[in-house]
Amino acid sequence: MRTIRASEIGAFLFCRQAWYLQQQGVESQNQAELAGGTAYHQQQGKKVARSGVLRWAGWFILLLALAILAVGLTQTVLP
Repeated sequence: MRTIRASEIGAFLFCRQAWYLQQQGVESQNQAELAGGTAYHQQQGKKVARSGVLRWAGWFILLLALAILAVGLTQTVLP
């Protein structure tokens, strides 16, 4: 028994004829649009990954600043 992917179910629900043709191995006629969509999703994925890295960098910088502030205040209060 073969595994059915969520994208396959989505394709079936969106257009049963397109799903059937895909199952028969018929090549889609809008290859340029499909390639454009793939490129767009790759760019979006890179932006999401970059934003995650920047978020963690921001938290690290905040924690570092708080540590420096704590050390500075400790040195000012204690002789």
